[in-house]
Amino acid sequence: MKLARIRTPLGIRPAIIDENGTPRDLSRHTSDISPATTSASALAALAGVDIESLPKLEGGYAPFLSDVRRVFCIGLNYSDHAKESNLPIPEFPILFMKSCPVSGANDPITIPKGSVKTDWEVELGVVIGAQAQHVSEADALDHVAGYFVANDVSERAFQTEFGGQWTKGKSCDSFGPIGPWFVTKDEVPDPQNLDMYLDVNGLRCQTGHTSTMVFPVKKIVSFLSGFMTLRAGDVIITGTPPGVGMGMKPPKYLRPGDVVTLGISGLGEQRQEVVAFPG
Repeated sequence: MKLARIRTPLGIRPAIIDENGTPRDLSRHTSDISPATTSASALAALAGVDIESLPKLEGGYAPFLSDVRRVFCIGLNYSDHAKESNLPIPEFPILFMKSCPVSGANDPITIPKGSVKTDWEVELGVVIGAQAQHVSEADALDHVAGYFVANDVSERAFQTEFGGQWTKGKSCDSFGPIGPWFVTKDEVPDPQNLDMYLDVNGLRCQTGHTSTMVFPVKKIVSFLSGFMTLRAGDVIITGTPPGVGMGMKPPKYLRPGDVVTLGISGLGEQRQEVVAFPG
């Protein structure tokens, strides 16, 4: 299944995506797509719905979960990206957080006030569906509800030139596009076998494949669960392949008027227009 939330004149509606990519209204079956919806039992109930009997929806994509409280991020998880960043391949998953609200897949990216180094990062996202605490790698994917496309938008000066942790360069408003939907794990038999891409103004910048992750999804979930309890509705974005603006020679960063498009095989696509900070 592909589950989404659609902005309509009557408010945000929960949706399931049909074979033709059309959102269908799930309001008769669930009030929203929330962290509770990610449980195995809730997903099983929705899987039994006759999609063709549901009304079609028109509107833009809101974030696919109503209440994303924690966005865990893994840094330098592709060896080529570590190399272009002039940093060593990590021995353990590098964890940081995004503290900005998540945004819809096609919502604009706003250049932060004072920014000169706003960058892009296509990433595979993971939705946690069942509480995970000290889980083994063998059992880790049992705690995953599904997968999605993310753009880990980053301001490199904020991230690296003002001391402290990376979070400050990852959490500006509009820096958390997710979706357009999340795809349940039964439709993604191997999360380490997915193609990834990102274009800026129609030019290919990133081409990657999740098989080249330093730490696969099962390792990441197991590792994080050894330090903190992962809960239903938590999301993890798992790192980016090479081709970010920071790694270009000379570096290239986003400017107002740019258009970013990105996608992962089977998980959908995003499109973001880049706009200036208001005022």
